[in-house]
Amino acid sequence: MDSSKIVGIIGGGNMGGGIAKGIAGANLVSPKNIIVADINAKRRAELEEELGIRCVAGNVELCSEADIIFLAVKPFLLADVIEEIRDYVNEDALVISVVAGQKLEKVEGLFKRNLHLIRIMPNLGAVVGESMTGYTPNDRVTEEELSDAVELFESFGKCERIGENLMDVITAVSGSAPAYVCTFIDAMADAAVLNGMPRAKAYTICEQAVLGTAKYMLETGVSPSELKDMVCTPGGTSIVAVTVMEKEGLRGAVHAGVTACAEKSRNL
Repeated sequence: MDSSKIVGIIGGGNMGGGIAKGIAGANLVSPKNIIVADINAKRRAELEEELGIRCVAGNVELCSEADIIFLAVKPFLLADVIEEIRDYVNEDALVISVVAGQKLEKVEGLFKRNLHLIRIMPNLGAVVGESMTGYTPNDRVTEEELSDAVELFESFGKCERIGENLMDVITAVSGSAPAYVCTFIDAMADAAVLNGMPRAKAYTICEQAVLGTAKYMLETGVSPSELKDMVCTPGGTSIVAVTVMEKEGLRGAVHAGVTACAEKSRNL
């Protein structure tokens, strides 16, 4: 992408900050061409010191300069933020919504005009450059804009284009996934502590085990069911654990939780 473009991010929290970190680290644009707007002065100072980017208090100041604008705010703040910036967003600007549960049509309706608009759902992995981001553009986004956007998304992890009808699903299986994985790791660590392992050591071992498993599947293409069968040798220890977890309802609980999350996203 053109390195002279100015990328603005409204919201400097975990997600907005993670996006800023990825873009700055990939050297797609100069750090001085990355602007984050956040009302928290301490957070602005932290981001400026860590990333060398520009931080401002006002959303309008950001929008008056930015060629690409990420809306990284909570759903309940979206209408107020758009009302504030509506008249200051450049007509040719690319707007990227990171707001959970808010359809393209709704975001464009709040702006009260046609937009070059992409809806995305990353996850907290963006902070360490390992997000899984689903994205869907509206029909006004050009091929050049889409190419620029994908470069930005790939700076903080992997990305996949999906239909908007699946955005609530990716919210449930990617956006919220860190919470599920942390619950699972916490449960494993509790079991390790019950069996005599110090908690700090239990967390380190369980976290690395999950990381290594995911990396193995991503790099080899082996499916989860195939890898499970590789680990579960006949009459061994792993198949005993899996059998007990199945009996206790692990799989059903995951199905129910993910489905409930997707439904909540649809109703935001």
